[in-house]
Amino acid sequence: MKTIDELIADGVGGKRVFVRADLNVPLDGATITDDGRIRAVQPTIAKLAQNGAKVIVASHLGRPKGAPDPAFSLAPAAARLSELLGRDVAFATDTVGDRARDTVAALGDGEVAVLENLRFNPGETSKDDAERGAFADQLAQLADLYVGDGFGAVHRKHASVYDLPARLPHAAGDLIATEVAVLKKLTEDVKRPYAVVLGGAKVSDKLGVIDHLLERADRILIGGGMAYTFLAAQGHEVGISLLQKDQIPAVQEYLKRAAAKGVEFVLPVDVLVSADFPDLKTKAPANPDTVAADAIPADKEGLDIGPRTRELYASKLADAATIFWNGPMGVFEHPDYAGGTKAVAQGLLDSSAFTVVGGGDSAAAVRQLGFDENAFGHISTGGGASLEYLEGKTLPGLAALED
Repeated sequence: MKTIDELIADGVGGKRVFVRADLNVPLDGATITDDGRIRAVQPTIAKLAQNGAKVIVASHLGRPKGAPDPAFSLAPAAARLSELLGRDVAFATDTVGDRARDTVAALGDGEVAVLENLRFNPGETSKDDAERGAFADQLAQLADLYVGDGFGAVHRKHASVYDLPARLPHAAGDLIATEVAVLKKLTEDVKRPYAVVLGGAKVSDKLGVIDHLLERADRILIGGGMAYTFLAAQGHEVGISLLQKDQIPAVQEYLKRAAAKGVEFVLPVDVLVSADFPDLKTKAPANPDTVAADAIPADKEGLDIGPRTRELYASKLADAATIFWNGPMGVFEHPDYAGGTKAVAQGLLDSSAFTVVGGGDSAAAVRQLGFDENAFGHISTGGGASLEYLEGKTLPGLAALED
C-alpha cells in the first residue's frame, strides 16, 4: 500500500488530488455536534495542500436516498474544515456536475475544495457494478491522483471507496495508515492480557467480532443493550429491556465456547432500570433504580450498568496490557445513564494498557463526557470498519489501495 509521503515524493504540486475523506459527522440541524472525523483527516488534507496539490475532498454524510437532500448537505463540514485549516475552502453544491467541474477548475495550487455529499448520486452506493463504475468514471475526470483516507467507509464497496482507486494512481492517507497499524496491534502479536469491552444496542451487530475474539482475547466484558440478550441466555428475567430473542441460541453457544477455551466472559452484576426511556432532549431527571442483574422487574428496562458492575469492570481492565472498547455501556446521552460508560473510559485511562476506542458511539461518548482524547492510545474514526477488520474480513476500501 503506497503511502501519502511516497505520493508526495513523486510530486503532487499542481496536480488535482481526490481525497476520499470521512466527514460523516453528527448534525443538529446545521450545527456539527462532534467534529472528530473532520479533525482526524485534516492533517492529510493540509499536508497535500502544503505541497502544492489542488485538493478535492469528497465524503458521504448520513443516508440520503440517492438524491439531493438539504438535511444531509456537507456544507457545515466544509465550513468546519475551513476553520481547522485556517484557509478558505471552496464548496461545490454537486458532486460531478457543472458546479463540481467549475469549482475544481478554479482551484489554484495549494487550494482546497469540498464536493457535495457523494450519496446524493445513486451510483455511489449502487450494487450494480456498471452503475457504480460509471459514477467512478465521472469522479475520475475531476482528478489526477487519489488518496484514500476515509477509514469509516473502507468496509463499503462504494464507487468513491472501491472503484475510483482503480482508475487513478492512488495512495493511503495518514489516517488510514494509522488505523491499520493500530488494528494490527489488536490482531498480530497482541500484548496480554488482552481485554475487550463490547457494548451498544444489538448483539447481532457484534456476533462476528465475538466469534473472532474468542480465538484471541483473554476476557470479554459485555454492556449496553446487548447485555440483556446475554442475561436472558443465562435464564434471567430482563423485563422490557432491549432483547434479541432470536440471538439467544448463538449467545449460549458463544458462552460455552468461551468457557471451553478459558476466555473469561464478564456480564453485568447490577443495572440501572426504569419503566420509562429517558428524555434525551430535555435531559430531565430520570430517577432510575439499581437492581441486581438477575432481578430486573418485568415492567422495567435496563439502561446502564450499575455501580458494582462498574467496579468489577474497572478491576478486569486494571491489569490488561491491551484493551479494545467498542460500544457504550448505557444511554450515555442522558446524565443519569452515563455513569457506566464514563467508568469504562476511566478504566482504560487508569490502566497501563495500550488502549483503543473503536469509533462510533464510543468515540462520541469519550468526547461528550469530557475526556482528553490524547490520553487514549487511539480513538478510531470507524466503528463498523474496525469491527469488520477484527472479524478478519477483507475491507474493499483497503483492498483497493493495495498495489
